[in-house]
Amino acid sequence: MEESAFNALAEAELARIEAALESCGAELDIETMPGGVLEVEFENGSKMVINRHSAAREIWVAAKSGGFHFRPDSGRWIATRDGAELYALLSRLVSEQSGNPVVVAAG
Repeated sequence: MEESAFNALAEAELARIEAALESCGAELDIETMPGGVLEVEFENGSKMVINRHSAAREIWVAAKSGGFHFRPDSGRWIATRDGAELYALLSRLVSEQSGNPVVVAAG
């Protein structure tokens, strides 16, 4: 995939992620940073960073419990390590960091 095509795909997905996080019910603040970076701060002060990594053609998630890399596959973003789906993992990570069970659903 060409870098420009990946960047467009990743930017659209980051916008969907931001909207999903805003509507998941967790107490958090989201700041959109230059270069395709979402910085998520939770009420307890912990942070999560979600960004595109153009060279690897991946979306990366850095959370309290670790780092995760996702590649596009048939319209979904799949973890390179264990095959987890992006939004399922985001639901788990946001629930862990916020201390409340939430579902982060793609819109």
